[in-house]
Amino acid sequence: MRDCIRIDKWLWTVRLFKTRSQATEVCKSGKVSIDNQMVKPSRDVRLGDEISIKFNQFVKKVKVTGILKNRVSATIAAQNMEDITSEEEYNKREMINSTNSEYRDRGAGRPTKKDRRNISQLKRN
Repeated sequence: MRDCIRIDKWLWTVRLFKTRSQATEVCKSGKVSIDNQMVKPSRDVRLGDEISIKFNQFVKKVKVTGILKNRVSATIAAQNMEDITSEEEYNKREMINSTNSEYRDRGAGRPTKKDRRNISQLKRN
């Protein structure tokens, strides 16, 4: 195995992104940093590097524990990175997801016009 690989390719091989072009775009937009330094897609990743990826308001942090040449199964990919994201970040992500969705009882049908007005008023405030 090689001792370094491009950051966009590594993000794709460990299945943090579905396509390599998505990983490249995220790197270009400045949402990926290695050891607190913004990186371009061509930056090499080495063993022990700590990578931070911004997903909207959520920041995922992983540590490189292995370098992969090609995309592999999810179980093997998980062995080549260590998730060091804090529990607070996961709690924050869960809270954001819960506040951005509504719950409606199954079988209640579509909301009426009045219900939709109430929902939109709640979302605005």
